[in-house]
Amino acid sequence: MKKSLLLFSAVFCLLQLNSAAQVADSAELARSIRSDKRLDTIQARAIQLLTGFSADTSYDEVWIRDFNTFIKGALKIQPKEKVRNMLLMFFKIQGDDGNIVDGVVDSAQANGGYQYCYSALLPGWAAHKNTVETDQESSLIQAVKKYIDVTGDQGILFECIKAKTILQRMEESFSYILKERWSEQYGLVKGATTIDWGDVQPEKGWGVAVNAHTKWAIDIYDNAMFVMAIHDFLAMKPKDYQTQQNWAVLASTIKTNVRKHLWMPEIQKYRPHLYLDGSPFSKTFNEDQILYAGGSVCAILAGFNTLKEVQQINLQLVAAAAKEKFATIGFTVYPPYPESEFPNMLPYSYQNGGDWTWFGGRMISGLITHKLVKEAYAELMPMVDRAIVHKGFYEWYNVQTGEAKGSGDFRGEAGVLFDAVESLKRWAAKN
Repeated sequence: MKKSLLLFSAVFCLLQLNSAAQVADSAELARSIRSDKRLDTIQARAIQLLTGFSADTSYDEVWIRDFNTFIKGALKIQPKEKVRNMLLMFFKIQGDDGNIVDGVVDSAQANGGYQYCYSALLPGWAAHKNTVETDQESSLIQAVKKYIDVTGDQGILFECIKAKTILQRMEESFSYILKERWSEQYGLVKGATTIDWGDVQPEKGWGVAVNAHTKWAIDIYDNAMFVMAIHDFLAMKPKDYQTQQNWAVLASTIKTNVRKHLWMPEIQKYRPHLYLDGSPFSKTFNEDQILYAGGSVCAILAGFNTLKEVQQINLQLVAAAAKEKFATIGFTVYPPYPESEFPNMLPYSYQNGGDWTWFGGRMISGLITHKLVKEAYAELMPMVDRAIVHKGFYEWYNVQTGEAKGSGDFRGEAGVLFDAVESLKRWAAKN
C-alpha cells in the first residue's frame, strides 16, 4: 500500500512539473508573439490596402471568394454599412435557381470576356460566374458570418430582397448546390476538375467555364467549404428559425462521406479527385501522389480531421515546402502537374505549384485551434517576412526563384495575413 502511494505521489509530481513546464513554454511563446513588431507591421500594411472591395487595385470585379477572406480586415477601416451593402449585392443578383455569382462589376467595366448577367435589383452592375468552381455560395455565407461576428448586425439576416429574407436566400443557395452540384452516388459536392482550390480546368477551351470537355469530379476543397458554410449558417440563424431541412445532419453526412471516399488513412492525406465520368489525365499518371495544400487546410478548418491527423498533414506540408528553396506551406500542390497532363497551366506557375499566402495563411487558425501554436507562429513568419521584403501583398510566388508574381496589391493575401496575425495575438493575450 505504501509503495502504491509513493508511486502515485511520484507520478502526480511529474505531471505537475510537466504542466508547469508547458505553462512556462506557453508564456514565453506568448511574449515572443506580443513583442514581434513584424506582426504589427504586416497588419498595419494590410489595413492600408483594405480600402476597396475588388480583389486588388488593378481589378474592377469584386469576387466573393476573395472578399470572404478580407472582410474582417475591411471592417477595421470601412463603414459597416458599406461592407453590408456589398454583401447584399450578391443576394440582389442571385439566380432564380439559388446560385451565387462569382463576381460583380460596374456595367461600364463589364468587358472581361465573361457571359454577364444583370438584375433590375442591381442597376448599373453586371455579374459573372466561373462555372468550373463550386465555392461561390459557400464563400458568401461564410462572409456574412464574419460580418456579423465583427459588427453584431443580426439585422442583415432579415433584410428582404424581392420578398425573401437573407436567411431564406442562404438556404436557396445551399439548395442550388444540392440540385446542380451534388453527387447522389457519393453524397458529396461535385465540381469541374481543377487544381486543388483553383478555377482553371485542364481541358481545351476557356479554363474557367464548363464545356463539352469538362470532367466532373469530387474534391476536398468544395466539400470542406460547403460544410464550413453550413456550420456558419447554423451558428448565426435564430434558434426559432425553421430551416428548410436539417442542415446539421447533411454536414455530418458529408464529413462521413469525405472520410469514406476522399481521406486515405494509410498515407494520411486527401485524394485529389474522385471522378464521376472519367479522368482528364492519362492512365499512367498517378494523381494520388499529389498533395493538395489548400483543400487540406480547408478540411482542417471544417473539422474533418483529428489532432493526430492535423499534425500529420502539417508535417507533410512543411516537408513538401522544404523541397523547394523559396516555398512556404502556401504552395498549392506538390509535386505540380506535368505540362503533358495540365496544358492549361505550366508546372510551378499560378495554381499549379505556385505559393499562395492566400491559403497558407488560413492554416494558422487551424493550427491554433488544435493547440499547435508554436507551429503556427513558425509557419506564419516566412509568409510575413516575404510580404515585408517585397513591400506588397502579391497573389503568388515562384517557389523555385522566389519571384513575386501577379498583382502586388492582392487583398486576399492582405486579409488572410491580417486574420492569421489576429488569431496569434488573441492566443498570446490569453497566455
